[in-house]
Amino acid sequence: MSAPLPTASGSFGEKPVLTFPATPAPEELEVAVLEPGDGPLVEAGDSIVVHYLGQTWGGHVFDNSYDRRSTISFPIGVGAVISGWDSGLVGQAIGSRVLLSIPPHEGYGPRGVPQAGIRGSDTLVFVVDVVGVE
Repeated sequence: MSAPLPTASGSFGEKPVLTFPATPAPEELEVAVLEPGDGPLVEAGDSIVVHYLGQTWGGHVFDNSYDRRSTISFPIGVGAVISGWDSGLVGQAIGSRVLLSIPPHEGYGPRGVPQAGIRGSDTLVFVVDVVGVE
């Protein structure tokens, strides 16, 4: 039985707001497809195009692409991003909205990212809209 995950408002393409359960963060990577897409599946080595919101578990939003009104793209499944993204987004269908709960060992590790307000013990939660591949 997996731990309860946050819920996300809105639908694909809209900036989500996360509501967290009153339980501790899961200790391992949890992936929940909030809205399944109907496009082709993302494969390791693809350059994926996404909108995303990143927030610490029960804490602050440290980054989101919705406010910038601009997607980002990066290689997926090849170690270019945190391992929770590589593990959680490869195999998802284009057009999907995916929630990722990423423990520190699959995120930024024990150092965290102090300039973004991310501690080494923080679980990261992302809502990712898989827009496409390049």
